[in-house]
Amino acid sequence: MKGRNGLFLAVILLASGVVTSCVTKKGDVAVRTFRAGAYAMDVTPTGFPVTVNGNFLAATANRVSDPLHVRWLVLDDGRTRVALGVLDTCLLPAEFADAVKARAQAATGIPPERIMLSATHTHSAPSLMQVLGTPPDAHYPAFALPRIVEGLQRAVERLAPARVGWAVAQAPDHTHTRVWIRRPDKMLKDPFGGVTVRANMHPGYQNPDTIGPSGPSDPALSLLAVQSPEGRPVAVLANYSMHYFGSTPVSADYYGAFAGQLGLLIGGATNGASAFVGIMSQGTSGDQHWMDYSQAKRAVSRDAYAGELAQLAAEAYRGIAFQEWVPLSMRQETLRLGTRQPDAKRLAWARDVAGKMGGRLAKDQAEVYARELLWLKEHPVRDMKLQALRVGGLGIAMWPCEVFALHGLQVKAQSPLQPTMNIGLANAEEGYILPPELHPLGGYNTWPCRSAMLETGAGPKMVEALTALLEKAAGKKRRVAAAGHGAYAQSVLASRPLAYWRLEEWGGATAVDATPAKRNAAYGTGIARWLDGPVSPAFSGTGVINRCVHLAGGRLSAEVGGLKVKYTVELWFWNGLPNGLRPVTGILFARGGDVLAIGGTSGNAGRLTFGPLAGRTVTGPKTWNHVALVRDGGRAEVFLNGSLEFSGRVAPDSSSGVFIGGAGGQGETFEGKIDEVALYDRVLTAEEIQRRYLLAAPASVSAASPCLSDGLALLEASVLPSPVTSLLD
Repeated sequence: MKGRNGLFLAVILLASGVVTSCVTKKGDVAVRTFRAGAYAMDVTPTGFPVTVNGNFLAATANRVSDPLHVRWLVLDDGRTRVALGVLDTCLLPAEFADAVKARAQAATGIPPERIMLSATHTHSAPSLMQVLGTPPDAHYPAFALPRIVEGLQRAVERLAPARVGWAVAQAPDHTHTRVWIRRPDKMLKDPFGGVTVRANMHPGYQNPDTIGPSGPSDPALSLLAVQSPEGRPVAVLANYSMHYFGSTPVSADYYGAFAGQLGLLIGGATNGASAFVGIMSQGTSGDQHWMDYSQAKRAVSRDAYAGELAQLAAEAYRGIAFQEWVPLSMRQETLRLGTRQPDAKRLAWARDVAGKMGGRLAKDQAEVYARELLWLKEHPVRDMKLQALRVGGLGIAMWPCEVFALHGLQVKAQSPLQPTMNIGLANAEEGYILPPELHPLGGYNTWPCRSAMLETGAGPKMVEALTALLEKAAGKKRRVAAAGHGAYAQSVLASRPLAYWRLEEWGGATAVDATPAKRNAAYGTGIARWLDGPVSPAFSGTGVINRCVHLAGGRLSAEVGGLKVKYTVELWFWNGLPNGLRPVTGILFARGGDVLAIGGTSGNAGRLTFGPLAGRTVTGPKTWNHVALVRDGGRAEVFLNGSLEFSGRVAPDSSSGVFIGGAGGQGETFEGKIDEVALYDRVLTAEEIQRRYLLAAPASVSAASPCLSDGLALLEASVLPSPVTSLLD
């Protein structure tokens, strides 16, 4: 109909039955209207005690520390309506999320494939599902479900014209990798009795038994914000990759504190129909936590931590360029993956242990995992829903899992929508998703159970599926994520090496050669990806973190035909072990009998060695160093950090196979980080080696300082706090 102002209202009825917002016509110009509605529904339990999950064993709570909510944000571009919900709970079973969506569709008309319900991952809320030794609470799921749906209904009722925008702030001081690689002589036992744990979650502050983090962190604090046409804050959906803080149950943890503090900082209304709704969602934080184990313990409260993040979010919010209208597009796909099945011996063990338990709750880790293995045997495959949303130029990938940061960073880098945020624990809990390379390193995240059940290749498959969904939502192809070449890398390539392995791959068994020859190397078992390499813009460019590989029992190998007795190899290394731990601290490079190593207890501890030759300089652990081995027939020269360390006569070897971080069946592998490996079929001059080193040296030397690098020169620490053993994750 026409109103007095000549506005034409066109109500669009979608095939799904959802009546979405309107298009107005002013004169001959159609004006599209973007609408949004938000609501925070209280879902705090009223009956006590309640069963709380978040630990290995069952626990109960008898009081409320702070209220729980489900926070809904509904968006409508006039053609598509989507609903994004974030619930203050630890984990969501798929069956519960499906039940919410079915009832929500009946109540609001929004189809399930356009509804997301995710968990914040507070460890202080009533249990909705069986996880490890904790069953679901007997009453809370039935109590919470109708209230969750009611919250969505109220958000729909509040749909009104709105403006939308997004921003990304960086918060590197508030999340860190919590899974650390242990020394090979300090491995731990798993619940099945084997000494298999090299990747240790929550290792304790400044633990001398550890080497370093097993993966990168994602410091991005992402915001999707809506405000009224007049500029009143309506809602902010924030996303950050930090697992949880820790609160006395029942509690929304830092997620609730962040939501409240952000509203105050940006001037949001605190009550009434225009009340601001702040939302903090779970990112890809399967291996992320606020604790920085490379440093001494920091005393900080939950509310102070939440306030620091809220301040960063508020600053980013003030810089958002809000738009009157943007298109929405949401896609969903079901991905079927296998679960990791117990072998016959492990299954017999599980049946024996579980059979003795009867119907009682588990009392220790062995009993927990025995029951979980029996559950896995009955569930060999899982069908999980993946979702991707486009909000204008912003992408949102929705994972039904607890995802390690590396996979989230890969989706962000490849997404055709920039920026992209990742929401974890969306629509289900299908367990930890970690890089396949970390499975051989063991640890809690790999022990088969409902919260760590999927096949070892699940991560790359989900990365591919979600990137493809983002392509469909965006209507354009993914970005090609490739390492940039800074001045150092350009200098190496200009020197025409036989091969140049930069070691920045996201995954896979291949170390890609950056030269046109593509003489790729192969990774052996026992590595970790995408760690921080030597610090300098000369490697990957200004503002870009130079990435490297961490060798934890693994090595690289390559067949390089045409390599003569005159050659040069140069690389950067970061040794993770004390120099007096074993006979050879670690082998850096080997070609048959040509072995460049760091000496240990058998002699020359901490000094570079090559056959009978040895250097003078003791290289300290956990510092970056540049080394170049120059082979001129029977003569060898070794340069350390641009200077000649030693030289002499050593009989040459003409083997075609080369190894980085180990040797062909001999000696100890290198334990630590390796980067920027270049192999030449000629003799580099001392001037060339020094010039190249100096391209990256200033920042790298600073970064090598125990005070300024990764903060990991901690082997002399005298006090080791007790490891965290009671946490579920």
